[in-house]
Amino acid sequence: FMTVMETPLRSVPEPVEGQTDPLDEDPSFERFFDAERTRLFGALAVMSGNRAEAEEVMQDAFLRVWERWDRVSEMESPEGFLYRTALNVYRKRLRRAAIAVRKATTLLPEDDSLGGVETRDEVARLLRGLTQREREAIVVTAYLGYSTKEAGELLGIRANTVRVLTSRARATLRRQVMEEPT
Repeated sequence: FMTVMETPLRSVPEPVEGQTDPLDEDPSFERFFDAERTRLFGALAVMSGNRAEAEEVMQDAFLRVWERWDRVSEMESPEGFLYRTALNVYRKRLRRAAIAVRKATTLLPEDDSLGGVETRDEVARLLRGLTQREREAIVVTAYLGYSTKEAGELLGIRANTVRVLTSRARATLRRQVMEEPT
């Protein structure tokens, strides 16, 4: 009994003889994951306004990157691929949600009393006033610190479009802040 207690617990089963664990072959994915998970989660949480949604999208994105790690690790910017993948996963979930809403027979009333519960802090509330594209552009440039060129590549749009979107977003945020009672 004591020998069982002294054996360290593993969160994954022991590999089958003759098989190798992909993470043992290239442990740099673990370092990549540790380096990027907090930043990616923060960006997704701000974009979606929902921590649970952000975590699910983050997990899906990291899984897709891990599945292709042999190719992704050779890329000039594995981080860019990760963020692009996460944005694609997030957008796909938004599209599916929109389709589900359209298929629903009844719509929620506009004065949804649960909407106030989701308002966690002022930044999230202000960002909801932006369009989805403006929110994505402002999060990728201001929160994640990418240049407009890099953000354009991540979002799949031109750098000029990123500049226009961030400029509009900042103007909208300024108006919202100025309209708030002090």
